[in-house]
Amino acid sequence: MKKLLRKLRSGDGGGLNALSSLIAVLAGLLVGLIVLLLTNPAQAFPAFRTILTVGFQESRNFGQILFHATPIILTGLSVGFAMKTGLFNIGAPGQFAFGAFVSIFVSLEATFLPPGIRLVVAILCAMLAGALWGAIPGLLKAYRNVHEVISCIMTNWIGIFLVNWLIERTIVQTARNATPYLPGESTLPGLGLGELFQGAHARASNVDIGILIAILAAVFVYIVLDKTKFGYELKACGFNQHAAKYAGISEKRNVIFSMMISGALAALGGALLYTSAAGFTMQVADTLYMQGFTGISVALLGLNHPIGIIFGGILIGYLQEGGIHIQRFFAPELIEMVVSIIIYFCAFVLLFKMLLHRISNKLFGQSEPPANPADPPPDAEDSSQSDDDESLGKEDSAL
Repeated sequence: MKKLLRKLRSGDGGGLNALSSLIAVLAGLLVGLIVLLLTNPAQAFPAFRTILTVGFQESRNFGQILFHATPIILTGLSVGFAMKTGLFNIGAPGQFAFGAFVSIFVSLEATFLPPGIRLVVAILCAMLAGALWGAIPGLLKAYRNVHEVISCIMTNWIGIFLVNWLIERTIVQTARNATPYLPGESTLPGLGLGELFQGAHARASNVDIGILIAILAAVFVYIVLDKTKFGYELKACGFNQHAAKYAGISEKRNVIFSMMISGALAALGGALLYTSAAGFTMQVADTLYMQGFTGISVALLGLNHPIGIIFGGILIGYLQEGGIHIQRFFAPELIEMVVSIIIYFCAFVLLFKMLLHRISNKLFGQSEPPANPADPPPDAEDSSQSDDDESLGKEDSAL
């Protein structure tokens, strides 16, 4: 164990970060197994084995995993982007809902546009709606110093009820109390991915171009944050707003832009889910969309790194698909509880990261930054200071 920690500690600490994520996942799986054993001991281990191996049973399952991962990768990017800039965007459920509604509305109503252009316009309008909704807590934070967690919680519920009202006044199907199904020409193209990941009897999966868009969005966020001046300014405001202001960076503008970009990413997740060919519709219901909250766990599991968030989203999608396949063993409510325990246990990744760093520091000592060779040694500096004092004393006595 000591050799492993020494090896992982070397470099930039990325090994310890990856190990903390792995420990969080394993701890969540262990707690989930305990719940299964307490409820149905006879079927606990077969169900748990199904959860672990579902992605390798047939290729269609892996396609479904990618389909489940698409929206939560984007909500994870939304939360992770905000965290990188020193903000906690807990308003992803409301932004997700706005993106979903606007994409459905434009797809149904903008029939004067050709199908392909209509789909692109629907997604762009959804992102714009999410950005505007995310700007509200950004403005409150920038100009009235209202904590973004409080304002995001409020805008979540306001957004859900506003979306419900808009659905009922515009595109609701009264018999189903939900939005209509989108026509095939207004859904995302599969590009052959569904047929690539197909199961028995040539049953295609629901994966489509959305997973590629999510991956490109993660790469884009990575480039913006780590390779551009704009991203540097955003992160500088996140580290220390006062120092950034002293350096001439507008912290108010960057707070607003950060929340707008986060809102656009969450809304893109809603748009890609509800414009997929899987046939989802928005129900008029007084509940928040869990993809937004799951994005928090995905961001923490990926340690707010865009590439890590991709793998974190795929892992959560893997667990969700495994939960679907154990419905023959357990009730759906229990499955949701077990999967939720595993998912939200991933939020403890920062705790495990802190514990690992503390253990490694005790074993190997706290690493000190290298000294600047341009600085004089302390002894030399002290001796030169004493020589100056002595010479001054001699001059005083001579006077």
